[in-house]
Amino acid sequence: MSKKHLNLGRAGEDQALSFLKDKGYRILARNYRSKLGEIDIIAQDKDTICFIEVKSRTSDRFGLPKEAVFIPKQKQISQAALMFLKEKNMLNRKARFDVVSIRYSDGLPKIELIPNAFELNERFIY
Repeated sequence: MSKKHLNLGRAGEDQALSFLKDKGYRILARNYRSKLGEIDIIAQDKDTICFIEVKSRTSDRFGLPKEAVFIPKQKQISQAALMFLKEKNMLNRKARFDVVSIRYSDGLPKIELIPNAFELNERFIY
């Protein structure tokens, strides 16, 4: 992965954090890692735990950012989310999977939040 790509990802996550805080989300974790995978941001929106994938792009050449959360990534996020909920003894809490899509144009971010971007599929459970 190139340094430019990593910098874009980090900048996108920083933008997403500010955006989510402004929307009233309480940030619980950033770059949560488990043996099953990584989650960009974990936050609480009212009474719901949100597992948030951040996708940033500078062009639409490879599609829109929100279109880049494919089934394998959904599976990885889902498994890591279950691990987080177990670790924190939160399995009884409401949870959802959101995507924050960031498209940079002329250096300015256009941010879109997609709540419930995908659902936990039973096939994803290990």
